[in-house]
Amino acid sequence: MADINIDINETEIFNLYPEVLDTLLKDHTTGRNIFWATDSYAHRGEGFLYHDAITVEHIIGENGMVIRPRALKSKDEQTERTKEMAEVFTPSWVCNAQNNLVDEAWFGRKDVFNTVDDTQHTWMANPDRITFPNNKTWKSYVRATRMEITCGEAPYLVSRYDTTTGLPIELNQRIGMLDRKLRVVSENTGTSGEWLDMAQEAYKNIYAYEWQGDNLLLTREALLVSFAEYYYAKFGKMPLAKSLLYIAYIISWNVWQMDGLKGVVPDSCKNGVKVMTRDLFGATENVEYCSGCRDGGFRNHNGIYCLIRDWGLKDPKTGENNRKIRFIDLIK
Repeated sequence: MADINIDINETEIFNLYPEVLDTLLKDHTTGRNIFWATDSYAHRGEGFLYHDAITVEHIIGENGMVIRPRALKSKDEQTERTKEMAEVFTPSWVCNAQNNLVDEAWFGRKDVFNTVDDTQHTWMANPDRITFPNNKTWKSYVRATRMEITCGEAPYLVSRYDTTTGLPIELNQRIGMLDRKLRVVSENTGTSGEWLDMAQEAYKNIYAYEWQGDNLLLTREALLVSFAEYYYAKFGKMPLAKSLLYIAYIISWNVWQMDGLKGVVPDSCKNGVKVMTRDLFGATENVEYCSGCRDGGFRNHNGIYCLIRDWGLKDPKTGENNRKIRFIDLIK
């Protein structure tokens, strides 16, 4: 666990925890797997085309090096993805500065987790245990909702490496919003059970969405591996498989594939599609268009609106804390 490999090996995950990798590929809105949603892999043929689902077979074994972090892609591919999808990642020092502003507002003071050197674009983690305002607790910080939009490889949530340079970041210097929550969990729990309970709370209260399937999987993997890294640093051993599987399940709900401008599964709107309708006078062929795409109405799309889980809301039918809601219904 001492060496940080920024390119997570899907084959190793599958060999050790096959159900975990299956879970990381799930799309709970469609009931299927996430899909590529990029032409970057189309040259590989069937199974790698834009609308093809990402399956385990596409990313393990001889395909184990197919999906790689942006920093390890060729310069030509980086440029092409920037032109096609406006894919531009943010340096860790910028993510840190902006995350610090969020925490400054929450804590009511500066330099809570680290001190920044603006001239060098570096930071140094605060070595002392984090203290909390009189009217707030460490558990309320862990349960505070955080979200990264159009997340790419989610540098604002977890910072295993700088997404622009590919340089790894040591555990005690990480600056992501989830990193900070897990640090607080580790500082305030003693037993494995206590740590797991609050780590799960941390994961249930961070959200992110992304268009491109490969970036989405990289984010999900980084969140999962970060869980294992913080657990190992605290207890000197790996978490049990069932713990990893449950965290993967939370991640698969909270980090999802979405067109952020529409709130739907990417390219799921129907435009110019011929549909047949039947009435007493027979069948009629009509052409269906998406009114949301035509007039820009956020709630008028005929695509598949993305579902997420609010882990704090009870389902009125089952009484369980697993109520599914449309993401757009959270937006006023």
